[in-house]
Formats: sequence, structure tokens, C-alpha cells
Amino acid sequence: MSSSRVTPEEGYERGLGSRQVQMIAIGGAVGVGLFLNAGANIAKAGPSLIVMYALAGVIIFFVMRALGELLLYRPVSGSFAEYSREFLGPFFGYFTAWTYWLMWVVTGMAELTAAAIYVHYWFHSIPQWLSALVFLVVLFVANLISVKLFGEIEFWASMIKVTALIGMIVIGLGVLTFGFSAAGDTASVANLWQFDGFFPRGIGSSLMTLQGVMFAYLAVELVGVTAGESENPEKTLPKAINTLPWRIALFYVGALTVILCVVKWTEFAPGVSPFVRAFAVIGIPAGAGIVNFVVLTAALSSCNSGMYSTGRMLRTLADNGEAPRAFARLSASKTPALGITVSVAFMGIGVLLNYVVPEKAFGYVTSVATAAGIWTWLMILISHVLYRRAVDAGRLPASSFPAPGGAKCSWIAIAFLLFVTALIAYDPDSRICLYVMAGWTAALAAGWWLLNSRDPQGTERREPALEQVG
Repeated sequence: MSSSRVTPEEGYERGLGSRQVQMIAIGGAVGVGLFLNAGANIAKAGPSLIVMYALAGVIIFFVMRALGELLLYRPVSGSFAEYSREFLGPFFGYFTAWTYWLMWVVTGMAELTAAAIYVHYWFHSIPQWLSALVFLVVLFVANLISVKLFGEIEFWASMIKVTALIGMIVIGLGVLTFGFSAAGDTASVANLWQFDGFFPRGIGSSLMTLQGVMFAYLAVELVGVTAGESENPEKTLPKAINTLPWRIALFYVGALTVILCVVKWTEFAPGVSPFVRAFAVIGIPAGAGIVNFVVLTAALSSCNSGMYSTGRMLRTLADNGEAPRAFARLSASKTPALGITVSVAFMGIGVLLNYVVPEKAFGYVTSVATAAGIWTWLMILISHVLYRRAVDAGRLPASSFPAPGGAKCSWIAIAFLLFVTALIAYDPDSRICLYVMAGWTAALAAGWWLLNSRDPQGTERREPALEQVG
């Protein structure tokens, strides 16, 4: 490794322990997409939404096992952008890193919007934009202090989310089994098919919810970004990835199944958390308020993760000469402070959206985030296919954490994600995100041309010169 070149890991503090990486992985799979967006999807698909979450969950597991194999081949911060660079070429690394940055910026906007909606549940007089602004500033300060503080915030926020979800499932099962509460007389497993069947709006309508379902799974890949700051990635990363199936089964499929048995699907509506609605129907004193606090925590936790990952992605870009060199510097607390600051400034656009179009802000930003997330997952999968091809040819060493099914599962996941993209193009409400992505692609292509014209050698494919970890 050239001593003149700063690697993305150099100078980072390995401040994320096993318990924090585990909870970051869990928290990444439980966010506002489940707590808030599920209400709109239930209204569209009824009980069949359970199958959509299960189907998407299988695909996400394929994506994460592909990422896991790559991470244990070469665990680096900025993981999938670096793999895109290595296996597809410098432009794809550049494009993926900037697109992942965009994904988290707009996801941060979505989480701030959701948090403001949750505050509105208690305080109707506080405008959405003001709540969003306060949360933005508080999380920004926390991210500048240290990676350990970020890890602790994520650990406890994820603990609250997980404990609450398990509590909701237990209470729901209690209502179903013993018939207590105001919902006891109507709670029944038969609620899954009694009201116009399991697919009440038709299979086509159920499939159209897949774009919203995929948004709920955004951030599961965040565990890959933590690779450069994990104490023992060889041990912690496989464990975090292998627990994904039970997390999806419990938190998504399990929680939704219980809720839709306790409360009939026709009582859910867009803009209202199905968990808050379920507790209101059950009639537990202060239950809905407690759940509202939990979903507020979930939104802020995800926004916190966004600030963490955007700063790291900008540092990876700066290291490769694809962003201003100033982003490569670390602060005294070993955080990419300038990258975080610039990212937070762009997240502030979400505050503006909450001021201008508060009723549409969430829908706009989630569709853009989903499109950017699908690109990231596709790059992980394609990089994995090319890596396996190189391993089979004897050009690269095998990973200690091979994906089951090899490249076959990655091909299945690629086909699925392209199908979801076609659904987004078909839906006039979410199609706008593809126009945004087209503009984003044009802007990045222009930026790449400018980089090439200034320094042709700076954008050439080069051998990985990144620190080996583990």
C-alpha cells in the first residue's frame, strides 16, 4: 500500500463492539418503513402484505449473504462501493458511492418527516418542519462526537424497538388466545381471510406494494459500512448477517400477522402507524402513546444511521479522488466531520419539504430512496457474481463466508429487483423517482467526465490498496 495514499480505514477508531454491530444490524431491519409505511400498504393489499414482506425478506437475505461473502473476502469501510470499483470498474464505484450517499440523505429526510408526524400525534400545534429541524440538529451534534456515541445511540434505540415489537407480539397473542381487551371479541386468525379474502384487492395490487416493502428493508446493508470500524469483523459480520432470517420472520412477518389477526385490515389507513392503531383498538391505557414513542425512536435511529454512513461514503469518494479532498480528513474525534456536516445540510431539504408540502413529503422521498437502494443492492449482487466467477477461475481467494447457492441466488435476486423497478415505472405515483434518478445519473456522468478531463489517470481502474482487516 502506498504510504502517500490514505485508505478509508486509516485513522478510523474501531469503536464498534460485537453487541453494537448486532443491534445496528437488527435496527437496520426495523425502521419507519415497517412502523409507518405499512399502514398505507395494508390499505392497498390487505393481509396479503404478509406474503410480500416474506418474499422480499428472502431476496434481502440473498443480498446480505452475497455482501457477507464479499465482506469476509475484503472487509473495508465503504464496502459495496469498493466492490463495485474492483469488479465493475472505477465509474461504477464512483456511481454507487454517490448513489448510496443520496439514498441515505433522502432516507434521512423520510425519517425526519416521520418523526415530525409522530410528534404531531401529541402536540398538534407544533409544525412538522420545526420538529424535523430540532431532531436534525440534535443527531448532527451526536454524530460529530465519536463513533462510540453513534454505536451507543443505535444500540439503545434498537433495543427499544426490538423490546417494543416483541411486547406487541406477546400482547397480540394474548388477545388472540385469552380474548382480553376491547379487541378480544373480534380478534381472530380468521381476520386474515374473512374480509374479501387474503388478496382483497387482487394479486396485482399486492405486487404493487413491493416498492414500499423494499423501502422497509433499506439499511439492512448498513452492517457492511461498519466493517472498517468493527472490532472483529471476521466474527461479528457473519453473526449479524446470519440472524437476518429470524429478524425478518419475527419483526415483519410475525408482527404483521399478529396485528392483522387482532385488528381487521379494513381499519388501517395511510399516514397512521398500524402499531399505534392496533393498540388504540385494543384499548390499553397509554398503549398507543407508548408505541408512538417507540416508532419515533425508530425514525430517529434510522436518521442517525444515515448521518453515520453518508460521512463514511464521502470519505471513500474523497480517497479515490471523486469528491473534494477535504472530505478525507478526520476530526480530532476520528469522525469524518465535514462529510457529515455537508450531508446534514442536504438532509435539511427534508425540513423544507415538510414546510412546503407536509402531506406529500414522505411519499416523495421514500420513492427516491427505494430507487437508490435498489441500485446499491444490484451492485452488491453483480459484484458477487463477478467475484464468484473470479474465484472459480482461480484469480481470487475464496471467502471464509460463502453464500449458500453461490451466484444462483444472486441471479434470482437481480431478476426480482428488476421486476420491482418495472413496478415502480408502472405506478404513476412513484414513477417520479425514476425521473429523479435519470437526472442524478446525468449529473454524475457529467461529474465523471469532468474528473476524467482534469486527471485521466486518477479515474483509471487500479488494484485495491485498502487495509486488510481481520
